[in-house]
Amino acid sequence: MGADQNHNWQALADSALEWWRDAGVDTLVGDAPFQWLSDEAAHEEAVASPAARAPAVSASALPAAALPATAEEFLRWRIGEAAPEAGWGGALVAASGPVTADLMVLIDCPERDAGDSLLGGAAGRLFDRMLAAIGRSRDDVHLASVCARRPTAGRMPRDLEARLSEIARHHAGLVAPKRLLVLGDAASRAILSANVMAARGGLHVLNHDGGRVTAVAASFHPRMLLERPALKAESWKDLQLLIGGLS
Repeated sequence: MGADQNHNWQALADSALEWWRDAGVDTLVGDAPFQWLSDEAAHEEAVASPAARAPAVSASALPAAALPATAEEFLRWRIGEAAPEAGWGGALVAASGPVTADLMVLIDCPERDAGDSLLGGAAGRLFDRMLAAIGRSRDDVHLASVCARRPTAGRMPRDLEARLSEIARHHAGLVAPKRLLVLGDAASRAILSANVMAARGGLHVLNHDGGRVTAVAASFHPRMLLERPALKAESWKDLQLLIGGLS
């Protein structure tokens, strides 16, 4: 009876949604029953209204403006009013590190406690130790995110996923690093069209305009490593794969 009943319900909801995202839950299930074993065509004809049967128009399906052709122009555009996340709430966090870096790291979005830099807080401290373990630091790595602002639920909106993935690949093409490390499922899907578990274990080839090539390795986000420390051994294998043959 004497327990403090004052809760930050928004923070609790965000925390639960982020836990579900990291656990792999990516589909909303409603309360209405669905006849999973019935004939799909007949079921849709019986229950779908004309509006429901009409194809949805998403942001990713709309004609996209040409993306800036130089790294400097692109980085200014990425945090400007024409970016897909311009209307979102929260802090907008720019990419960091030299655009001439031979190593680029891509994550999903800024942390909740990121401040004005990507990968802040506890996840950022772990990331810094990961870089130090392979003889690197933020000063010589180009660090970017698929989403420049943090989505409300901490995960990429599905209706923008295709467009944000296109932007992330364009970003990687402008930097054209020798190696690219994608951390977490959202970053891995954006570049490799596969989740981390499917993409780990080898280097993937990312081709750019002009015949340039980047080798891509996938691994777990530091956020996941904090929640599941046993995965750190697997992450170390990924880092060794990443730097193999990289001067």
